Amino acid sequence: MPMTHDEIQPQFVTITKIMFKRIAAILLFTLTVTLTSCATSPTSGLASYIDSYDGYRFLYPNEWIEMNAANLSPDVIFHDLIERSENASVIINPVDEGQTLADLGTPTEVGYELSKRAIAPEGSNRVAELVSAQLRQDDDGKTYYLFEYAVKLPDQLRHNVASIAISRGNLFTFNVSTTESRWQEIQDKLRLVAKSFSVY
Repeated sequence: MPMTHDEIQPQFVTITKIMFKRIAAILLFTLTVTLTSCATSPTSGLASYIDSYDGYRFLYPNEWIEMNAANLSPDVIFHDLIERSENASVIINPVDEGQTLADLGTPTEVGYELSKRAIAPEGSNRVAELVSAQLRQDDDGKTYYLFEYAVKLPDQLRHNVASIAISRGNLFTFNVSTTESRWQEIQDKLRLVAKSFSVY
């Protein structure tokens, strides 16, 4: 015997309520996962810079802006809007054709040499202590040296993280720098920025 309208209506309402509860639960779960992943993503708060002409890229904090580097030796410079001495820069120098980082020396040897020639050259009134030197490889097998320095200037202490690589006959040096007082607060972010540097 077929069911009457009055018998079908309550079942329809019950099924509809169950469907809406399931849909709401799925949407709530999806939203929670999305917001959590955004909040905990290591690259949240970072923007991407790509130089397709010279063939390099890196991440930098959203609140940093690009400076006009036309009359300066760096290829590009970014600095913080408020902490203007907090910056990142890329310097490109030619090397002998076919030369590799290993040809220049071990990470420690190259890090020490970089400190003497670029971070704190003679006559600069700066002293640089090499805190760490590491070798890393990206997913494509490209080799990078990563350095960390404690730098003493006449009027302040600073902290630098640098990443270098060789590509197409050029040595790329990516340097990120901040004051020692800010380093404790943002060291994880600046290390991530330095490690994001890649050449292609």
